[in-house]
Amino acid sequence: MKEIANLARIVTLRRTRQRSLLDLDAARLGKEERLMQEISVNPGVTALQLTKSLYGANSVNNQAAMRQLRARVQDKLLNHLFFLDHSDPRLLVSRRYEVECLNLLHKATILYMEGEYSLSERLLRRCARSAALGDFTMYEEQAAQKLQFIYAEQRQRSKYEKIEQELAVLRQTLSYEQEAERIFFQVQLGIEEAVAKRQQILAQMPSYLQRLEELHRLAPTYTTFQALYRVRLAYASLAGRYEDIIRETEEAAARLEKGELNARRFDQRFNNFMNVYAYLRGRRPKEGLKLAEKFAETIHPTSSNWFYFHEHYLLLALHAGEYEQAVQLLHQVHKNPSYGKLRTAAMERWELLEAYTELVLPPEQVSVKRRNQLAVFAALTVPEYSRDKRGYNVAILVFQLVHYLQQRLLEPVLVRLERLRKYQQRHLRDAATLRSRTFLRLLLLLPEAEFDPAQLDVRGKGLLHTLREAIFTREADAEVEIIPYEDLWALIMNILRKGTPE
Repeated sequence: MKEIANLARIVTLRRTRQRSLLDLDAARLGKEERLMQEISVNPGVTALQLTKSLYGANSVNNQAAMRQLRARVQDKLLNHLFFLDHSDPRLLVSRRYEVECLNLLHKATILYMEGEYSLSERLLRRCARSAALGDFTMYEEQAAQKLQFIYAEQRQRSKYEKIEQELAVLRQTLSYEQEAERIFFQVQLGIEEAVAKRQQILAQMPSYLQRLEELHRLAPTYTTFQALYRVRLAYASLAGRYEDIIRETEEAAARLEKGELNARRFDQRFNNFMNVYAYLRGRRPKEGLKLAEKFAETIHPTSSNWFYFHEHYLLLALHAGEYEQAVQLLHQVHKNPSYGKLRTAAMERWELLEAYTELVLPPEQVSVKRRNQLAVFAALTVPEYSRDKRGYNVAILVFQLVHYLQQRLLEPVLVRLERLRKYQQRHLRDAATLRSRTFLRLLLLLPEAEFDPAQLDVRGKGLLHTLREAIFTREADAEVEIIPYEDLWALIMNILRKGTPE
């Protein structure tokens, strides 16, 4: 009882005079809880609207009171972060164990500062055990360092010397892990850069992998494994070896099943995503679609990765020709409460994905309102090369072209063809762009053959054969195919058989 009594004393003496948390279950809500409720229901509400709602009028005094209220609510909401539920299996599995370590470290540190060495020591040892089970070397090292402080303060030489030896080993391991993470971050940042930088990273990959393998031998922890594993996947992706990604991800899943990988750390969701991604890029969409249906259940809708996974899920449906399923997926995406909070670039990708999906649907399935929106989207002026739309430039222009072919409007079709011709000459020279280059050459036959499907069948035969034989190359240098070019060409031919642009 003595420890509880000491805790009660500390909390009684040190507690703040203000309530630290919001009473979210109160029968009668105060202003703080009402503010929380209103902004939860309507995130876009303005400060002036809230002031009028909570205080009755937008006077100068009420606005000042509102600013103070907002600051108090924000502080209390931050306090609530200590009490979040991290147990949902659809969240990153490691977060619950990492939060446990942080929680124990925080409590132990406060107790140490209050002079409660005995309880602080016990919590730190719990933290060290939990960190060791989760391969969180950083937190194990921090716990050991704080234990060292306690033993030094209490003049416990034998314990001090023992923990000092453990610290030396932990710090050496931590240095290996930090080097492995630095290599991974270099690769991760490099593959997001321009083509020249990506090529430079690709050339360095063998030496990076060699060093990571050495680091994993020196420190066989989960952190060094993860860096090695993810760089292997990045290398395979940059090189366009999608079968290697499928093999690596399936082997990792099997190792996890056998208990060879740390179940507290291994991100099965990331592994599932990379598996699905490889099936998409490796032109095996039907197999990938079945896996995506299964894996979708493992990702929490509030996760930032939910939308990224569903982009690939939708692409698999489109590549597999399952257009009705694609429509259903779009409905799910729009229903996600976080859809409106997406970054502008992500929102633009979803608009383009939706536009392509509706492009292949029968006209009667697309509402008049939506057709008008698509007409506005098709009329947008798109730069011939836009870095913020890297990978989607061709997709945007091709969508506009097909849209105007459906409308049988010759002038805008010719404008888009000219833009595509210029884009091909300037930006589609690399071997990785063979599919896009070949498809654009097919499109440029349209005016030469006077949009006659019979002539196009004959003149495009060789190019179509080249397109079918050309494999999907590394994603980093290729244009995104929202619908496979072969299927788009078939759609264009069907449109022209119903009538040519005028």
